[in-house]
Amino acid sequence: MVATESSGARGRRRSFDVDEAVETAMKLFHARGYDAVGVAELGAELGIKPPSFYAAFGSKAGLFERALRRYAAGEANIFARAQAEGGSMAEVIERTLLLAARLYPERNGVAGCLVLDGARNSADPEACALAEAMRKAGVAAIRDFIATEEPERADALTDFVAITMKGMSAAARDGMGEEALTAVAQMAGRAFRRELAAEG
Repeated sequence: MVATESSGARGRRRSFDVDEAVETAMKLFHARGYDAVGVAELGAELGIKPPSFYAAFGSKAGLFERALRRYAAGEANIFARAQAEGGSMAEVIERTLLLAARLYPERNGVAGCLVLDGARNSADPEACALAEAMRKAGVAAIRDFIATEEPERADALTDFVAITMKGMSAAARDGMGEEALTAVAQMAGRAFRRELAAEG
């Protein structure tokens, strides 16, 4: 999809690729957090002026929502990827945690999970609400999966997985590498199996 921008008095129009713009914004939000990335900087990075920015995305929060959706539709949807490979519930959860350990460490200045950390400590309630809605949708998917076998303990088991992933994301942003995160994921996976084997 290509949007166009007028460049001034001559009426010449300059095009920009909206998908590329969303990708660029996603990386900026992921690397620095929502509040640290301003509209002026976004416009400069995307090569568009404020009128075109607002025409294309409505607001900074509108662009953030597009970035969140793009992020969640890609390799960052680690639970969907883990589930697609099949296996038992414990195997899927372990695979999810191991994928998180592989995805979250810093690469090219980006670490952690955009959904979990992109609006952390943000002063913008709309951005916080967008990230929280996306987070809750991800947690609900895990809970629904667990509930197929453990309906009575689904909430507690899901909380364990979600809190582990949130902690891993925060640790990655603080500099923890893949080897250490993988060790955490493996320990959490074993703990999940032990809990499944315990009496409900």
